[in-house]
Amino acid sequence: MRVLRINADFRLLWLGSSLSLVGDGMTFVALTWLVLSQPDGTQRLGLLTVCYTLPVFAGGLLTGPLLDRFDKRYVIAADSLVRGAAMASVPLAAAIGEIPAVLPYVVAAVYGLFKMVPLAGFPAAIPDLVPEEEQDAANALESISFSVAGMAGPALGGLLIGRFGSEAVLAFDAVSFLVFAVTALAVRRPLPPGQRPDSRAGRVSLLLRDRVLVITTLAFMAFNIAAGMLLVTGPWLAKTQLYGGAQALGLLLAALSIGELIGSALAGARPPKSRRIAAIATVQLLAAGAFLVVAALPYAAFLLVGLFSAPMTVWAQSLRMRRIPAHLRGRGFAILRTLMQATPPAGAALVTPLLAGGRLVTAVTVMAALAGLPALALLAGRRLA
Repeated sequence: MRVLRINADFRLLWLGSSLSLVGDGMTFVALTWLVLSQPDGTQRLGLLTVCYTLPVFAGGLLTGPLLDRFDKRYVIAADSLVRGAAMASVPLAAAIGEIPAVLPYVVAAVYGLFKMVPLAGFPAAIPDLVPEEEQDAANALESISFSVAGMAGPALGGLLIGRFGSEAVLAFDAVSFLVFAVTALAVRRPLPPGQRPDSRAGRVSLLLRDRVLVITTLAFMAFNIAAGMLLVTGPWLAKTQLYGGAQALGLLLAALSIGELIGSALAGARPPKSRRIAAIATVQLLAAGAFLVVAALPYAAFLLVGLFSAPMTVWAQSLRMRRIPAHLRGRGFAILRTLMQATPPAGAALVTPLLAGGRLVTAVTVMAALAGLPALALLAGRRLA
């Protein structure tokens, strides 16, 4: 994409972030394998997941003020060094002697606590690095990084664990964090906090009065409930309905990621010609329709959900960049992304009893309703933007 060719600072930050995301995709597999190797490891997987996810919400509240107070390059670099040190503690402990049983959980908690720094810091930095007409392309590249890392990270992690062990995988992630810190510090353009006004315009409550930000965030939260339901439905389908078991699950997840890659590339290359709210609502409605196909054509449905959901993310993120004041970007993106990350677990909890009772058609209907009804609300309010 053109934005990578002409913008060296953005290219540096994106490359560091992309490598770090691949390392992150490997890390959860490595930590899981370490826990499974412990006595009663299977029973402790739930605790590891809690340590990996629960601190994200506290970290999201802390991240925004830091990004709005300090140069984002230094915040991202400091986060990378802290989490890189956490990852490196495992191979270092193994080299010295024995890995303490509690260490994987501590590492997972540190990872979760600081996870929101790049998730909020990277999009908060884009408006300072990229002109407005290139922001869709920049956001598409971030989405592509997530999709590639989601495919390559776990697969590569599993391969390397089998050959070199979990400790080596965590050492790689530590190096990837170091590279991200170096690339962040190598960005020449300062990424300082925006000018803080003295009036009420400096308050986060300003975001709550922006109807566009509120309705799009609520629509995405509802869609992510449906996405959480889908991520539980995939393993259930692979185990009970599809031929191939684990291979079928891999193909479903690959189809979802391939759809996201294609959708992100198209969204970055072709910004919406109509009002942005209407464009976001349209692709969300198409994704809602794709949920309905899950029972009959699961592979095609996963591909289509990825294809239509990716432009939602790209276009909505550019919209937020234009509406969130510069002095609130750190807190704004931290709060919004934390809220949107909070809802997939609700979807997982909602769909589990439905699938346990064999009610797949009911499950996909609920998914489609959760995704589609907010999209209709967005269309009703499309004149807002």
